[in-house]
Amino acid sequence: MRKLALFGAVLAVATGITVTVARAQATELNFGIIATESSSNLKTIWDPYLEAMAKGVGLKINAFYASDYAGVIEAMRFGKVQAARFGNKSAMEAVNRSNGELFALAVDSDGSPGYWSHLIVHKDSPLHNVEDVLKCDKSLDLGIGDPNSTSGFLVPIAYVFAPKNIDPKNCFKVVRNASHEANGMAIVHKQVDVATINDKILRRLEVTAPEARKSIRVIWTSPLITNDPVVWRKDLAADIKMRLYTWHLSYGRIGTPEEIAAARKILAAMLRAPFNPTNDNQLLPIRILEANQAIMKIQADGKFSPEEKAAKIAPLRAEVQKAQELSDKAEHSEFKKNVEAFMEADKAGDQAKLKAMIATFAANAVNVPTN
Repeated sequence: MRKLALFGAVLAVATGITVTVARAQATELNFGIIATESSSNLKTIWDPYLEAMAKGVGLKINAFYASDYAGVIEAMRFGKVQAARFGNKSAMEAVNRSNGELFALAVDSDGSPGYWSHLIVHKDSPLHNVEDVLKCDKSLDLGIGDPNSTSGFLVPIAYVFAPKNIDPKNCFKVVRNASHEANGMAIVHKQVDVATINDKILRRLEVTAPEARKSIRVIWTSPLITNDPVVWRKDLAADIKMRLYTWHLSYGRIGTPEEIAAARKILAAMLRAPFNPTNDNQLLPIRILEANQAIMKIQADGKFSPEEKAAKIAPLRAEVQKAQELSDKAEHSEFKKNVEAFMEADKAGDQAKLKAMIATFAANAVNVPTN
């Protein structure tokens, strides 16, 4: 009976019907934001979103800003944060270590299905390509991202350095970890010679520091990275999960033209469009990338004998194979088909269909039967 009541509640939320339902004891929720920019910049773009979320889900939402990605991951691990916005690498750590689970996927404001990692230099730099950067004579300083950053750390390591068996610490005079924004400004002020960043922060700098942005030149672009997920703790109360899921998928889609326009204005400031459904399968390519990176590092390590390398690599190859099989299966899953149908309904602006689909997605996310 409780599961049916919960499904009825989420259906009512999605269709705009006011109902009285049993509420969980919790009256507030702590929402984590990873440190891609300074906290002042993050608050400017995220606080309106969190205020809208509080109104939409009927809870007090407390923003949790940490100085690094690990701060949010650990806060979720110890129950101090119940939901958070992560990048893919940090989301994987939250799933692995902090009882996290993906439920909503950010969509870029320009419609891009993802984003890109870059290597950047000052516009006057003599460095023009990856080969110039990888001369490895310890004459250059590198600004790299947080170790839990997808675009600031994992992707450039996996695509630029690992294939050439290069450890940045053995290649550069100085290697320093910083946020995307800090790396961008370090390039502007010539504090480092080359740095990692992503295209979203470059676009943000066009707004927050347009003159500084003109001093930055991109010399490498990664393959496409899937957009950032929103993650909740698995043990979050089912009715709160439903409210969070319903609000995220409805925000900027469901409501009056004025309500939709107001929501989309807030999302646009975050370089976002309305959210799409997702699940933990989104992380499978990142798991493959990280395992392959670890394999390349072992292969290049002269401390190990061939037998030791084989023993260390075998479980990693098995991990890659398992993740690839799951990824192939996910490509043909019912969930993926439903997400594609949801996106088509969204393009058509079919609110009635979207409301029904959001109710079903939300119910499935918390394992509530819909029939």
